[in-house]
Amino acid sequence: MTSQAPQAPAVEASADGDMVLQIQDLKKHFGVSSGFLFARSKGSLKAVDGVSYDIERGETVALVGESGCGKTTTARCILLLEKPTAGHILYRGDDVVTMKRDVLAEYRKGVSAVFQDPWSSLNPRMKIRDIIGEPMAINWDISREQRKERVGQLLNDVGLHAYQMELFPHEFSGGQRQRLAVARSLALDPDLIVLDEPVSGLDVSIRAQIMNMLKDLQEQYKVSYLLIAHDLGTVRYMAHKVAVMYLGKIVEHGHASGATGVFEETLHPYTKALISAALPSHPDIVREEIVLRGEVPSPVNPPSGCHFHPRCPWVMDVCSQVEPERKEWRPGHSVACHLYDPDHMATPIEDLDQAPRVY
Repeated sequence: MTSQAPQAPAVEASADGDMVLQIQDLKKHFGVSSGFLFARSKGSLKAVDGVSYDIERGETVALVGESGCGKTTTARCILLLEKPTAGHILYRGDDVVTMKRDVLAEYRKGVSAVFQDPWSSLNPRMKIRDIIGEPMAINWDISREQRKERVGQLLNDVGLHAYQMELFPHEFSGGQRQRLAVARSLALDPDLIVLDEPVSGLDVSIRAQIMNMLKDLQEQYKVSYLLIAHDLGTVRYMAHKVAVMYLGKIVEHGHASGATGVFEETLHPYTKALISAALPSHPDIVREEIVLRGEVPSPVNPPSGCHFHPRCPWVMDVCSQVEPERKEWRPGHSVACHLYDPDHMATPIEDLDQAPRVY
């Protein structure tokens, strides 16, 4: 009998449909040029190319995929560290891309981030009370004593002690510094926190503690998470919904767990390959190994049709000619693949194990 990985609890949608963030056809293209004195344009690198998904209050949405698929660029656009080439980022119904300065200030208070390396994101010359309290001093009209009290409360919430606010970042371990980064991200009581590989640089035992802490804080503060990760174990434990990215596009999106979840009923061949390459939750679990052909194509010159077709074991003629649209295959579970498009197949394939493969 094999044990199953812990699953994230179900999120109940609020009565008024409390949507924190809506990403609609988001694109971010970078110009590519050659030469130095007489630079010539060589086209554009489509880091994010038409991404759409929603984040509701109190839920965790994970973006997963190989390095270079566009996960971090998507997060940078949401944090306004990059200006989107096209598309919409709706925060409480307002488009962030066209927001006025005063409204944009509210957005910056409502969305914060925790990065992979806490050491580089914490000012080594500032005490913890100032690192966590600085956002409050800038955005809130509260006294020094009120800031100090809230800093102490946040430190307690992340498993540290209030007296440690008088210390400097170098006096903490790596796991403790990540706790400090989480405390700072909660300083202004945000609606959404972008978690960019929050546990990938930590020891395995510390990872579990940080993940449990994040889940507890989500329940306490009713905050939403956008989780950027490549470790599927972390995603399966923390996420309520999963969006799988490949070359700037979402190829599969759905609930993380449940009878029709992404991990239980995987649809897209790329997602199947990712899961087959991940370590199982128990050593007795046997998985079929799916080896993809070739390397990830260049986003500057992506393949025609489906970007994944040169590496797909179930490729068809239509895959190189027509780009698949992401369509709902089951309630709450969508996929961009011709294998599940009745317009291109006489009989849609529900079980890819029964489909012919190309090696």
